[in-house]
Amino acid sequence: MKLRQNHPFEVAAAKADISRATGYRIARDPRLPSQKTPPRDRRRPDPLEHIFEAEVVPLLKAAPGLRPVAIYDEMLRRHPDLSPGIRRTLERRIRSWRAAHGEEQEVIFRQVHEPGRLGLSDFTDMSGIGVTITGQPLPHLLYHFRLPWSGFEHAHVILGGESYVALAEGLQNALWSAGGVPHQHRSDSLSAAFRNLDAEARSDLTRRYDALCAHYRMVPTRNNKGVAHENGAIESAHGHLKAAIRDALLMRGSADFADLGAYRGFVDEILGRRNAAQGKRIAAEPAYLQALPAHRTTDFEEVIITVSSTGGFTLRKVFYTVPSRLIGHRLRVRLFDDRLEVFMGGTLQMTLPRGRARPDGRHDQVVSYHHVIHSLRRKPMALLNLVYRDKLFPRPAYRRAFEALVAHLPEKLACKITVELLALAHDRGCERELAEELDAVLEAGQLPDPVALRRMFAPDPADLPTVSVLQVSLESYDALVATACIGEMA
Repeated sequence: MKLRQNHPFEVAAAKADISRATGYRIARDPRLPSQKTPPRDRRRPDPLEHIFEAEVVPLLKAAPGLRPVAIYDEMLRRHPDLSPGIRRTLERRIRSWRAAHGEEQEVIFRQVHEPGRLGLSDFTDMSGIGVTITGQPLPHLLYHFRLPWSGFEHAHVILGGESYVALAEGLQNALWSAGGVPHQHRSDSLSAAFRNLDAEARSDLTRRYDALCAHYRMVPTRNNKGVAHENGAIESAHGHLKAAIRDALLMRGSADFADLGAYRGFVDEILGRRNAAQGKRIAAEPAYLQALPAHRTTDFEEVIITVSSTGGFTLRKVFYTVPSRLIGHRLRVRLFDDRLEVFMGGTLQMTLPRGRARPDGRHDQVVSYHHVIHSLRRKPMALLNLVYRDKLFPRPAYRRAFEALVAHLPEKLACKITVELLALAHDRGCERELAEELDAVLEAGQLPDPVALRRMFAPDPADLPTVSVLQVSLESYDALVATACIGEMA
């Protein structure tokens, strides 16, 4: 058409490399061929023509959150003659209707993170990872802390639920690992920690959390309950961290660990590699963080208990045994997430692993046979119907030995032999070696012989010779000094 402005029609067509007829056609109608094609009519009748406006739209207006698949099932129920193949057509029609007439949706506002301003905390469930400790499943959570500007991460394995103790311990570990304190700390509502508490207990936990933040000069903030994307800078990091742990377990070739410390070290190593990838930003952020306080604050709960005549105490639906010398004494117990520290006055007496009530709410026990073996020696038949008998055996081999003895010997003799085996493990310090020998004996189809086992794990302390040490006379020192003086004079 530009050539047509300065040349005759035939010349313009030739210069444009088109025929004269094509030039005349374009001059009459300059539209493209795709613009001239009329809209295609439906080739098949609309299966939703009589029901969408009459039945589907009223359902969408009455219940905006209704899923398309539920409407599809309802339409098939109302109209059995409809073809099941209309599902995708119905879903597309509903999506188009909602785009034009649906409710307004919530908008996500992306945030700009400043260095040193915000730290984020959250818990994530690790039950799907399949970690085991010496073959036993380890149900646990991860407390996850993150500085969103630099990407610094810290995680702590939690054996209980979302509680103040778990939050306080994990948060303080993270802050001291980061080397500074952000100006604000954000967490979710921690509803799991407060769900079963009364109003007074919830208020107490809130005061303790506020005091924790005040100790570190952080402003505590929480996202709205049930709105996870407000903590999106750490919620999305959960998935990446869990994927990294899962990949590392596959590379390791096993998800079984010797103890909890080994698993925690494994998680720390993964986080160290992830933090190393953000090394420059992580190294730059401490300059914007607040200084750490002079010391940590409490990350435990403290309870006063009295040791009963059963040789222990019950705390949070768990019975714990302690040395019988403490029966009748009042003790201070500090509850951490994974342990109990038992004090009498200001003196630490012992550290016990923390137990948890069973999922159905029944009580459980944390028992050490070392605490009660001296009494069981005098009353071995108490073992037969002991409430915590299964928890008394330190290893499965001892339980298997007891079951084999009860099946083949009188109950009194079976209990006596079992108590002798436990006493042997206690006296000789051979719990693991004795368990291995018991496994070998039982695999051979025999019963354990306490006399032979006692000889095997000799010597017996009663058979050891008595060694007498004579005191050196002080006069010998005087003679030694006199000899030294004579030597100097010479």
